[in-house]
Amino acid sequence: MDRDAAWPERIADEEALEEVLSRPDAALRADLAAVPGDLLVLGAAGKMGPTLCRLAKRADPARRVIAVARFSEPGLRERMESWGVECRAADLMDRAALAALPEAPNVVFMAARKFGSTGNEPLTWAMNVLLPAMVAERFAAARIVFFSTGNVLPLVPVASGGADEGVAPAPVGDYAASCLGRERVFQHAAATRGTACAGIRLNYAVELRYGVLHDVAAKVRDGIPVPLAMGHANVIWQGDANAWALRALRHAAPACPVLNVTGPETVAIRWLAERFGERLGRAPAFEGAEAPDALLSNAARAFRCFGYPRVPLLRMVDWVADWVARGGRTLGKPTRFEVRDGRF
Repeated sequence: MDRDAAWPERIADEEALEEVLSRPDAALRADLAAVPGDLLVLGAAGKMGPTLCRLAKRADPARRVIAVARFSEPGLRERMESWGVECRAADLMDRAALAALPEAPNVVFMAARKFGSTGNEPLTWAMNVLLPAMVAERFAAARIVFFSTGNVLPLVPVASGGADEGVAPAPVGDYAASCLGRERVFQHAAATRGTACAGIRLNYAVELRYGVLHDVAAKVRDGIPVPLAMGHANVIWQGDANAWALRALRHAAPACPVLNVTGPETVAIRWLAERFGERLGRAPAFEGAEAPDALLSNAARAFRCFGYPRVPLLRMVDWVADWVARGGRTLGKPTRFEVRDGRF
């Protein structure tokens, strides 16, 4: 069966987008069935958290899904509650608030800080290292899946196929170094307390309102030169990344496996801009030249666990081009995939 056959040709609006992003499949249902009990999602109000919670609820409607965040975005809490997700407003850095959260056998940790790290490094380290240590201690008896980033890995030659999990981390800048610190804290909890953990090194999740594809498409539409210094990238549909994070609960163990999560292609930014140019009727402009290396991850180990992403690259390109051409809403959160010096 054509894996692309069930997806719409275009996504009409945000309601349709969030439905597609949270559409479960049989594999997710099966893996969640193997990890029964309540699901607690910490830091659930970011770009990925709301649809991850909805995806979990749709995959297993009888399961209690508890989303924890500050919920500063107007209307978000009410929207999530309409999906059957239980919402708890809390500052996770407040030890009393963390202690007051309900027990749960399954935890997904999504709280993190990236942009604004340069100039406020202490807060970045507190959010990315101190908070994970607090969570690992508070939920020592739970299965914990935590998000990390491909930024902990070094730039690798474009022709290498990407860095796999055997490549030694070499973070550049406070953001990447603090994310490696997050990984080490959970690894320490797993080794010393036997906490079942698994890490998701994500690189890069995309949907129609943000991500590498949106960034490139918007530049092509607006006649802004596309930077080429970081000339290649990996991408994965956000719905697939969220499904894999939930399925990773089944793989959480005291050995604390860490998986690269991204798509199978090494995507050339020049090629991507040209594809958007065809769809938008605008010849792309470029700035700079491609470096021989880039931030690239090899996700073969994740493919062995989860299969390949359900949404293929050109389907994402078509969706994003249509969205950008119509002036669809953006989250206003550039990926900054072009950054090579680790300063975010």
